[in-house]
Amino acid sequence: MTDAIVTDLRPLLAVLVSFVAAFFIVASHRSPNVREGWTLVAAVAKFGIVASMLPAVLDGAIFEWSLGAFLPGVEFALRADALGMLFAFLASGLWIVTSFYSIGYMRGNDETNQTRYFAAFAVSLSATMGIAFAANLVTIFVFYEILSIATYPLVAHDETEEARSAGRKYLAYTMFGGGVLVLAGTALVYMIAGNVDFTAGGIQELANADPGLAMLAFFLLAIGFGVKAGIMPLHQWLPEAMVAPTPVSGLLHAVAVVKSGAFGVSRVVLDVYGPELVFDLSLPFGFSAGLVLSTIGAITLTAASLIALRKDHLKQRLAYSTVSQLSYIILGLGLFGWYGLVGALLHIPAHAFMKLTLFFCAGNIHVSTHTDYISEMAGIGKRMPLTMGAFTVASLGMAGIPLLAGFVSKYYMLIGGIRMGAQLTPVAYYLVGALLLSGVLNIAYFWPVIYTAFFEAEDAHDAKPLVDFRLGGESRSTLPATDGGRAGDDAATDGGRADDDAATDGGRAGDDAATDGGRDDADDDDDVHESDDDDDTHESDVDEVVESAESDSTVDGADASPTGDDAEVPDDSDIPDAEFDDLPTDEDGVVRPDFNTSERDFSEPAERVDTGDYAVDSRPSDADVPFGVGRSDEGMTERSEGDDTDDLDNTDDTDDAHGHTPDSEVGHESGHDHGETHDGHGHGGGPPADGWRHIDGLDALRGRESTWFTLGPILTAMSLAVLLGVIPYEMGFLELIELIVDTRLPEEVMRP
Repeated sequence: MTDAIVTDLRPLLAVLVSFVAAFFIVASHRSPNVREGWTLVAAVAKFGIVASMLPAVLDGAIFEWSLGAFLPGVEFALRADALGMLFAFLASGLWIVTSFYSIGYMRGNDETNQTRYFAAFAVSLSATMGIAFAANLVTIFVFYEILSIATYPLVAHDETEEARSAGRKYLAYTMFGGGVLVLAGTALVYMIAGNVDFTAGGIQELANADPGLAMLAFFLLAIGFGVKAGIMPLHQWLPEAMVAPTPVSGLLHAVAVVKSGAFGVSRVVLDVYGPELVFDLSLPFGFSAGLVLSTIGAITLTAASLIALRKDHLKQRLAYSTVSQLSYIILGLGLFGWYGLVGALLHIPAHAFMKLTLFFCAGNIHVSTHTDYISEMAGIGKRMPLTMGAFTVASLGMAGIPLLAGFVSKYYMLIGGIRMGAQLTPVAYYLVGALLLSGVLNIAYFWPVIYTAFFEAEDAHDAKPLVDFRLGGESRSTLPATDGGRAGDDAATDGGRADDDAATDGGRAGDDAATDGGRDDADDDDDVHESDDDDDTHESDVDEVVESAESDSTVDGADASPTGDDAEVPDDSDIPDAEFDDLPTDEDGVVRPDFNTSERDFSEPAERVDTGDYAVDSRPSDADVPFGVGRSDEGMTERSEGDDTDDLDNTDDTDDAHGHTPDSEVGHESGHDHGETHDGHGHGGGPPADGWRHIDGLDALRGRESTWFTLGPILTAMSLAVLLGVIPYEMGFLELIELIVDTRLPEEVMRP
């Protein structure tokens, strides 16, 4: 097929539309509805511009616009070819979905600095379009750096020390690390080839250049772009960036940033060197540059999957899942053959749809229930059936279950690896094994989330995702706590029975749940009894306390007697552990705290003890929200989620909360007010004292589960993942990818 080059402004317009919209967003900061209206208008306009070029690109046309040459042989140019359209069509379409979700999340969570967020988001999408339509290495480098700068305010959005640290690490890795490597590789390619333009099948001059220099330039470029794709060991910025709001996580992990890294590696393999030269650049032990690239991907996807198993925080687990899944793309790009390349490129939209669904679900859980840890999600499926149902579908797709997007892309890569192993090198068989192993690991780290949500009860669950906490979950249920648990709980503090697992009237410390809320790391001061081992080990200490208590009672009795005036009272310094003398003892002289001094009504939740380890304490975005759990409206305090008053989460209140949100500055003040009153609710994550409120499917569709600003994007992204797995041709992605691969491979390795 002969490419027809057409000079057109549409590639430039696709870049500029959201950049211009950023100024209107900032100008409309006093009118949130207008501000977010500009966001949606720009998103739809960008997608319309990109989609208008797709039919012609499928017919072989290339749209090009150039600002002119600023170096000999180097132009600042934009070009919409098939590979660029793949990335641009995906990113522009998902920006619409993410914009709606951002409105629901940012307002629902009462986030601060919303104007800055939407403006930075718009600029980030402009940079993403520039990366997609860049015509050469210099242009893509410029937009690559702009993307790093534009996304920094999003990563550091919360403005906490943790957020600022994550932002600095993000810039250090992607801008000063990856960017410098890309610039060095670009300069080296220009030196040895005199040309940096993207050419289908590779720049011809590189095939005749010195192999050592060509190899060096290849790895500089591949690793430089791979930093944004999260290849190990340059992935550490990515989990740290999870401190950002969930829509930002979706942008980082599904739409723009990490995909720009994978796309950059695709450009290097397909349009700078070409698949054939990448395979021919040989190294010792039978390795080529492509096999080294695939091996890096195989190691990364396996190691990241193993790390994901150990993460109890849901977004952290999803972050390492992203590192693993992006490595599929890197691995597939190193497979020399039609199937491997098709699978690698198809995994770009497949992963985007599935991972965006997963992050949207995590954010919706956070906004609606303030729950971030998997070990606290027992039974949450009945509270959020649509959200967890979508999470289940996307998880199955990530594991490669048939009829979902992940299966199609991984199937192509498996076939490509097997064919390469049979025809070219047996090393490829090891890559196939890594792909299969990673599929099993995907099931291993996603299944605990699904099982905990749907098949465990909040008052009787294991609470271990896979391995023991601190690495991967709580060692026992976190529900029974000292804030008025029910009598049937493992640790009832309102007069537990003697046969309870850890009753407060003399239970053993080795029982399943102590009065510290079921945590192993509770302070010793909260323990109400000693274990048998402790009795043996510290018997002398107990005797001293008993003796001091008896001595104290003797002295008190002497003081009360007529002859006690002459008794000599020893000094406190002469009595061992005198500070324990005031502790209450039972008839046997054993020290036992008195739990009956409180006049609190245990039918109502207690005030939450600020231990600093709740999600709302460690994340400034986990503030009180204007709907759902934690609503602090007058007259609504001190009520749990299970009460009938939780119907505040219905559509009427949601619409009110989402239709009259003040500007970012006002939201900042209200966020502090909410945070001050949130303590009265006693709920900072996990199920409330009386368990999750059951919401059936019909009520969920009516908006009782969450606002449709978040539910709508979740179901849309999930539907796209299903459609790509069922009708990939009809969606246009597979047809576009086959066109890309057909024009990059030599004739002898064309489509089978």
